[in-house]
Amino acid sequence: MATAREQPTQTTMAMELEDGAYYLQQVTITEEPEDGYQYEEIPPDDDMSISEGDENLENIVKTIEQQNEDLKTSTQECSLISEQQVSQRPEVVDDFVRNFLIKMGMMKTLDCFQTEWYEMLQRGSLKWQDVGFVPDVYTHNQLLENELKNLKKDLENCRKAANTASETLVKLRKERDFHRLHHKRVAQEKNRLINDIKRLKKHYAMFEPTLRKITEKYNTALKHKMLTSLEKDRALMQVSSLQATLRSMENGCDASVAANSGYKGHRECKKDGPSQRALAEARQQSYLSDSPTDSRKHLLSKHPKDSDFPIDTRVNPYLAQMKGTPSNLLRSGGCKMTKTLKVHELAVSCLALHPRKQILITGSDERLWKMWSIPNGDIIMTGEGHSDWLSGCCFHHSGNMLATTSGDKTMKIWDFAKAECVLTFTGHLHAVWGCSWHTCGDFVASCSMDNTIRIWDINSERCRQILRGHVDSVNSVEFLPFSNTLLTSAADKTLSLWDARTGLCAQTFFGHQNSCNDATFNLKGDTIVSCDSYGILKLWDVRKVAIMLSIDAGPHPGNQVVFHPSGQLVIMASNDGTVKILDLPTAQLHRLVGHEDAVQCALFDHKAECVVSGGSDGTVRLWT
Repeated sequence: MATAREQPTQTTMAMELEDGAYYLQQVTITEEPEDGYQYEEIPPDDDMSISEGDENLENIVKTIEQQNEDLKTSTQECSLISEQQVSQRPEVVDDFVRNFLIKMGMMKTLDCFQTEWYEMLQRGSLKWQDVGFVPDVYTHNQLLENELKNLKKDLENCRKAANTASETLVKLRKERDFHRLHHKRVAQEKNRLINDIKRLKKHYAMFEPTLRKITEKYNTALKHKMLTSLEKDRALMQVSSLQATLRSMENGCDASVAANSGYKGHRECKKDGPSQRALAEARQQSYLSDSPTDSRKHLLSKHPKDSDFPIDTRVNPYLAQMKGTPSNLLRSGGCKMTKTLKVHELAVSCLALHPRKQILITGSDERLWKMWSIPNGDIIMTGEGHSDWLSGCCFHHSGNMLATTSGDKTMKIWDFAKAECVLTFTGHLHAVWGCSWHTCGDFVASCSMDNTIRIWDINSERCRQILRGHVDSVNSVEFLPFSNTLLTSAADKTLSLWDARTGLCAQTFFGHQNSCNDATFNLKGDTIVSCDSYGILKLWDVRKVAIMLSIDAGPHPGNQVVFHPSGQLVIMASNDGTVKILDLPTAQLHRLVGHEDAVQCALFDHKAECVVSGGSDGTVRLWT
């Protein structure tokens, strides 16, 4: 195409040249216009050119920066002009109706509207006033309607939040009133308890003078008793001396008796001379000539069913087991866990093995004991009767009875033939920690948190002895097999040996720095092993009353210690969830790891090849 000043001289449509170029239209423009007007040639803009004298780097840079600033200024002016020219066009009537119908979802009505609208447009029946823009009031009403809907939604949400807040407020008020009443009731109970305590203090304060007088009377009575016993002994000595004098006078051997007698009597008897010496010698000979049966008759108990303690000259038939040696796996701590029995839901507190059969008793914090067949893990019997956790259990040497101790301050005797509890011993003032049968089977000893040990007679069903001497809780008790000697360990950091017949303490072992939790004899009875609440193991020589070995297996407490029948190994149930094995010849300590909680008890089986342990995780584990 050409402008009005351009005159085409040659036009060729769709013509193909020899060089292969293709033109839609070819136009030639002449240099001289036809209207005869003389156009002036405009020279190029010299503002953008640089003179030859100013051609240096600084001038060039300044010129370029100025050009860039002019370019930015012109661009900003253009943008401002374009922004001012943008305006909002109002919406026409037909677009408004279409948008409304689409918004309401009236698509059929929209089709009908468009059909009829375009027909009217074609016929020209629509006027410009009718098809103009929508008045501003409609648009404003539409905006107000949308805003009203949004406000209604906000109002509904606020109503829901207000209802929820009112319900929460009512609930909090009710809880406040309840807690206020509860606080008032607790305050009233507190005041009542304070008044009761004050009243009891006054009541007990009234008894203090009476108790003081009774104590003085008791001490006075003891003094009178001692004086009376001395007077009685003196009178008996005088009667015996008179009888000896009469016999010597009858035999006519006063002088010979006086010369041959080497007995030195009491000071009160020295004034009687040779007669008194002869009496003492005669009494000594009669005492030596009396049989043991006569002496026991002299010490007969008051109760007719009381049992007699056996003599201490018997030999332990199990001493032959000390000749054997433990297996290498036990000595090296290489035992593996071969069986895990879930026996209780709560902690296993004690274990006891039948004297001859593969039967295990487990006591628990569930207030009951269970009898199991090992290693199969079949349950045989369950015993219920205690009202608190079980702390200890021990088989009768015949295997027909079981003794159990509990936190309910009692010890119960169970008869397996009758499948029931046949005896309940009550006498301890606090929880009972453990028990041990005498080899004869007629006596059982118990230790308690009340600092005492009691020896009970099964036949007469009463307490025969109360052993006092410890100043803190007695944690374990054990009879030396085939002996009347008792071993106890206590929280006062000591071990004690007692004579069960007389109730006297024969020896006390000092050396632990913490509470002693358990102690036991070896088969020979000449060595004791003990553990304390810091995990310290100590071996004691009974004859020398001295420490043979001390091993630190802590810092977790040791709960029970057991000697291997050979006397060369000791196992300890530890609170860190392991069973510690101490090889005495090498003094090496090994561990059996497997329990998920503290190990409360452990023992060897009959062949001394397997270790059985019970823990607070409610399981019994077998290690071989």
